[in-house]
Amino acid sequence: MNSKQSFPALLYAAILMCSLSGAVSAKAQQAGEENAPKPQQVANTSESKAPPSTPAAKPGSLMQTKSFTLDGGKVWTDTGINLQPGQRIVVTADGSLRYSDAKDDNGPEGLTRNFKDLIRILPDNSAGRGAVIGKIGDPDIAQPFVIGAKKELVAPISGKFNLGINQADSDTGTGTYKVKVEVYAADDSTPREVAKEVPSLPGIDNSLFGKIPRRIGDKEGNPGDMVNFLILGDETQMKNVFTTAGWVKVDADVKATLLEGFIASMSKESYLTMPMSQLYLFGRPQDYGWAHAEPITVVASRNHLRIWKAPFTVNGQTLWVGAATHDIGFEKDQRNGSITHKIDPDIDLEKDYVQKTLCSTGLVSELTHFLPENPLQQAKTATGGTFHSNGQVLVLKLSEAAKSTTASLSSSR
Repeated sequence: MNSKQSFPALLYAAILMCSLSGAVSAKAQQAGEENAPKPQQVANTSESKAPPSTPAAKPGSLMQTKSFTLDGGKVWTDTGINLQPGQRIVVTADGSLRYSDAKDDNGPEGLTRNFKDLIRILPDNSAGRGAVIGKIGDPDIAQPFVIGAKKELVAPISGKFNLGINQADSDTGTGTYKVKVEVYAADDSTPREVAKEVPSLPGIDNSLFGKIPRRIGDKEGNPGDMVNFLILGDETQMKNVFTTAGWVKVDADVKATLLEGFIASMSKESYLTMPMSQLYLFGRPQDYGWAHAEPITVVASRNHLRIWKAPFTVNGQTLWVGAATHDIGFEKDQRNGSITHKIDPDIDLEKDYVQKTLCSTGLVSELTHFLPENPLQQAKTATGGTFHSNGQVLVLKLSEAAKSTTASLSSSR
């Protein structure tokens, strides 16, 4: 169900890739020999040592070094580097860019943020325009992080490593950055893992769903959004996986939110924590609200969810029960005629979004989809909007790595 926004919050929000895949050619060999393809080349790589295919790399040893030139006229560059969970990368950058409206050149740390940054949509809205940034994994959902002049971090998952410049496609700079990337073999102690999809998880059955209401509701008991995901893990694990995936904890109090929003704008930070209305499950309001959004469209459009700690466990594990929806605009609340959020009626898309973003962290060990008896497949929200689903509930089991407060990629930003 969608969160209702006060007029001041609405007013606040209103003011608020280049890879040249190198040719892999086959060279004819002498009679009886097999054709051997040449290694892939990346166009802007000026140096390459100890390629990743080097066998039996010792834990922590240097595996490869590559250098790149980032052109100020584009945003993202595919490095051609495929990282594995636990590999450590060290990135250093120098050079300068110039933006037409800036008084001075800027370096890899980017320009100091100013008031205009509140209405810019940048890959990383917490960083200065023109800063060197990076991301690992699926380019559609991977969360950008700041590199600046130097960055050292551990890859949370397997995936492509992309370098970028924190700027919009329509507002690029002139100049270049020289960037050096060193990749080190994973340390044996690194507990990162790739989420494994399994047919079932112990304790996830119809008897469990007999204790979980199929829908959340408002204070008056009107049924609303569908319960569409479960998480197995303690509170620290749950918070770490969301923050690592780039989700922002949402304010619960409207007055506190408006004050924080003013402070955030004064400090030139994007503000995503517009409040969600309180909805109920297990007889109480949500324990946590989490959101993903672009700062300028946060009021009209954001991915958001509510989550409750279940009053029972599954095989001794803490269970979190959640409802996720995607706000796509506004509509009339059929209960009282006020304006409220309109959700994307295909709520399975938001369930898939939760899966992709959380599994991208390397902090999910197993996942499955469970179809309860008499699945909910079509209904109306408490405000009168409609939604549909295949009825399946996503179940994520968090890994031991998520228990560490230093496990998240965001902690190294």
